[in-house]
Amino acid sequence: MSSINRFKAHRLARAWSQEQLAEMAGLSTRTVQRIENGEKPGLETLSALAAVFEVSAGDLTGPQNGEDQALDQRITEARSRIADEARFYRSLNVAVVVCGLLFVLNRMTAPATHWSLWVAAIWGALLVVRAMRTFVFHDAMQRWQQKRLQKMLRR
Repeated sequence: MSSINRFKAHRLARAWSQEQLAEMAGLSTRTVQRIENGEKPGLETLSALAAVFEVSAGDLTGPQNGEDQALDQRITEARSRIADEARFYRSLNVAVVVCGLLFVLNRMTAPATHWSLWVAAIWGALLVVRAMRTFVFHDAMQRWQQKRLQKMLRR
């Protein structure tokens, strides 16, 4: 079965219209039409459709010389990376709000001391480390983890 037929077969098996599928996947109806007419979907589009159909991306694209697992792995890694980045930004927002409130509290209760700046400096340093791990060393950490896993499995 070609990948074009796979998309349409999954949609029709659920008795969805192209408009319904597009809405659930967060795509335009025209995008769904193009895919069903043979246009190759991008990785993000493929991931959205696989999530809606509750199948792996490889199930939608069909056998492609063993690329199915690699495709699913790339999607999983991308989602993981986005989740890591979202956690960092949430941490950053919490730090800014809490440190701002502590600064105001420090100024109101003991303006001669600067204890809130120590808290902000320590929290800021921790955020810098987390930012480096999330944005700079992320790929290096993944490569190290893969090498370490392979080494452990060889034993």
